[in-house]
Amino acid sequence: MFCFVSSFGERNFAATEFSLQFFPPTWFRCLVVREALTCFAALRSSSEVVQSLSEVAQVQITMSSQMSEQYAYRAQKTMGLVNGSPSYEPLGNFRSPDVPGRTYQYSPDGRLFAFAVPSGVRIYQAEGAVLLQELALPNVVELNFSPRGTYLSTWERPVKLEDGAQHKNLRIFSASTGEELIAFSAKLQEGWDLQYTITESHAVRLVGQEIQVFHPAEWGKSVVDKLKVEGASSVTLSPGLNPSVAVFIPEKKGAPASVRIYSLLNLSAPPTSQKTFFKAEKSQIKWNTLGTQVLVLTHTDVDNTNKSYYGQTGLYLLSAAGNFDCRVSLDKEGPIHDFAWSPNSKEFGVVYGYMPAKVMLFDQRVKTLHDFGSSFYNFVSFNPQSRLIALAGFGNLAGTCDIFDRRSLTKIATIDAANTSHCEWSPDGKFLLTATLSPRLRVDNGIKVWYILGQLMHIQMIDELYQAGWRPIPVDAAPKFPQVIPAAPAPSPSVEAYSAIAKPVPAKPAGTYRPPGARGLTASLVYSRDDGGSPGRTPAGSGTATPTRQGRSPAPNANGRRYVPGAPTSPSPVPEGDKKSRKRKPAKDKKERADGNTNGNANGNANANEGSAAPPQLKINGGAPLVGDSSVPPTPGGDGALDPIQKKIRNLNKKLKAIDELKEKADRGERLEATQLKKIESEAEIKKELSTLSKAA
Repeated sequence: MFCFVSSFGERNFAATEFSLQFFPPTWFRCLVVREALTCFAALRSSSEVVQSLSEVAQVQITMSSQMSEQYAYRAQKTMGLVNGSPSYEPLGNFRSPDVPGRTYQYSPDGRLFAFAVPSGVRIYQAEGAVLLQELALPNVVELNFSPRGTYLSTWERPVKLEDGAQHKNLRIFSASTGEELIAFSAKLQEGWDLQYTITESHAVRLVGQEIQVFHPAEWGKSVVDKLKVEGASSVTLSPGLNPSVAVFIPEKKGAPASVRIYSLLNLSAPPTSQKTFFKAEKSQIKWNTLGTQVLVLTHTDVDNTNKSYYGQTGLYLLSAAGNFDCRVSLDKEGPIHDFAWSPNSKEFGVVYGYMPAKVMLFDQRVKTLHDFGSSFYNFVSFNPQSRLIALAGFGNLAGTCDIFDRRSLTKIATIDAANTSHCEWSPDGKFLLTATLSPRLRVDNGIKVWYILGQLMHIQMIDELYQAGWRPIPVDAAPKFPQVIPAAPAPSPSVEAYSAIAKPVPAKPAGTYRPPGARGLTASLVYSRDDGGSPGRTPAGSGTATPTRQGRSPAPNANGRRYVPGAPTSPSPVPEGDKKSRKRKPAKDKKERADGNTNGNANGNANANEGSAAPPQLKINGGAPLVGDSSVPPTPGGDGALDPIQKKIRNLNKKLKAIDELKEKADRGERLEATQLKKIESEAEIKKELSTLSKAA
């Protein structure tokens, strides 16, 4: 610690005093203050230095412990800062810009807030919304803070300069003075910013295939270290006090992809850990909070097996020290939707597989800790205290979010957050912020704040909302998470106001859809289902399965047919199919139809008057005439010719035939649905029932 403090020297004491406040953990700040007091007192024997440094540390520790909960939003026509629970009132000192904002950003320590407008960049103190700096920087599209808020990076779209010089569109400024410290050229918007260590002692940037290292305290020295990695496409710097860099090299021309981990303080040394694998064109790299292990999600745009439209994915775990690496084995086929580290750095969750997706919790040695089962999830997130886990299905899913207690691994609440585009935990871990953003959805844009037990606490509807998020607060500065989850606080008045004007959601009709003509009548057994899931049939013939005509209003002289108001009445309408058949059949058949020896039309309408005493006579396939006592005769060749047992046997044979076809598909390697697999499992039961019926017949 003596070397750490004394290395700054007298020249950089002011910078040390300024940046000391931004170490996130309070215990680390106190340790630095204690050692700094001792070292500077021994070096300079100056009571003024000791008193000044002590006052700065005391003020900053007090400020961090008093940081209030807050969220920000940016829309097409407005921007704002809003206090969190319990008031949810906008900050009165903050003035929304008159022109549309392009982006905003909090500093990682939550102390500063900055946003970009077409005319420049404005920097505020987040607590109280006090304007600190206004930089005349037109055309800024992106901005970002260093971990302790010392430096502000801005990015503009690259343009061609008149003199032919290279446009340095990436600039680094001092957040306290607004002075430009250094500038670079960055053509791509993806991964445009430098990556800093948590102490801001080093900054890393990938240029082409070269990793460049800077000392932010001495930007004038430019590059202080570099490493060229052939084929490198991305680099990710780890958090923690012993920083490492993970470099991803995609597969190319048959060569496998690889991930290499280098120690930042000794880039020239061989990698401390590396792993090669195929089917990896892109990657997503996530370090744990301590910076000791890294998860690598690999992805290909095309699935060579043609099983997925979204390509193939794989997940790997590597240790920075090189003592452990493996592939995360997943027991369900399909893509990996999401994965996340727990803030305690000891476990991680993965959502994977075809819908309904499966969720698993693993430890740092990829041993299964818990199986959450299968549901419609594509999002997983731990709260900052590692106490709760949120599992949700957003995007094209319904928006249901389930909250689990990590200790008991039980579900404590379910939130219906439909149309959610963004979801984020509050710094105290007790609230979830969900937002519907444009251009993902252009209707019902707004912000909702939920309590962890499922209650809606606050709602703010905003037209064309583009961005929303909580103000970061260090975990040690936020209120501690209670051992027992307390009851929900009172919601803000906005919830009651929204409920009063919200449009009622029409209730979905229960039961099976029935056409208007059949409503209000007894349902036909034709639409019922048997145990196998196929449409059932009635045992008494097709005539009894036809919906009855009772309750309908017959028209005068309509022979009992349904009366349609306004429709012309005819003595005997003939279906189109019968008209065509009459043209093709000989005159003998016409005579038989005139005598009433042919079957009725397809709808079961008989050509008999209400007062006729004799029932209709029918000939089936030229056989003897049959006398029916029903107003609807059975269809020739239909189910009426079979008794109930024969029809049941026929249905069971159809099911066995379908099962044989499914078995053939499975033998060919095709993927079967869960209902199809269940159908195959019922083969033995069907055969047993078929044997019993055959003996009875």
